[in-house]
Amino acid sequence: MKAHGTDGEVVYAIGDVHGCYDLLRALLARIAADYAERDCRQRPILVFLGDYVDRGPQSAKVLEALVWLRGRREIELHLLKGNHEQALLAFLDQPETGANWLPYGGAETIAAYGVRPPGSEEGAGAYARVRDDLLERMPAAHLRLLQQLQPMVVIGDYAFVHAGIRPGKPLARQSEDDLLWIRQGFLEAPGPHEKVIVHGHTWLDERPQLHEHRLGVDTGAYVTGVLTAIMLRDAGERVVLQVPELQAWSARSSVSS
Repeated sequence: MKAHGTDGEVVYAIGDVHGCYDLLRALLARIAADYAERDCRQRPILVFLGDYVDRGPQSAKVLEALVWLRGRREIELHLLKGNHEQALLAFLDQPETGANWLPYGGAETIAAYGVRPPGSEEGAGAYARVRDDLLERMPAAHLRLLQQLQPMVVIGDYAFVHAGIRPGKPLARQSEDDLLWIRQGFLEAPGPHEKVIVHGHTWLDERPQLHEHRLGVDTGAYVTGVLTAIMLRDAGERVVLQVPELQAWSARSSVSS
């Protein structure tokens, strides 16, 4: 097996947060402690894999934390777009999509901003009212952050995306729809791919999915109560960090085919 690298960088990829602010704070503390123990001269790279909002109770606090992180010069930060951010942005542009988004996790997001959900007596204009209330209460910095999310970032031998890629298609030609939504066709693909794919979006339980050609970091935090990151470094070094910490993970050989 090839020892994949990161071009000398120390990279932390963070799975789907879904409004779990307390877990995010705890995981960032774990990452800071892990980095402090390493002999590193360069600043760490943090790659968030998307789905910051919806389902969990504190989406507004999560976005505020990401705004704060963007201002920290001691880290390099990459924020990827998830399908839930896409759904939120679509709602802000076309509020009628709220009929699908609110049951999909959007109800928890509007509640996090103190917005009243649509009432059955309000009629067709209810979602426009909710959209307007949300825009009034959402800080401009949160909206700008959502509008500036990246679809993909490549570092060394790794490509970071939210959901996955369309196998057999060059990374430069991947559609945003696949990057945000794909499951079937990607998860069962044997690989190899152009890069090792690091992704969120699909979870089974509190354990990350560590395979030779893809690393799935989503562990369903809003259900399992476990938020996960993976540290990647040269010589194939991979270390899983979780809150709460479930087990000690192997640094170099914690992959399966």
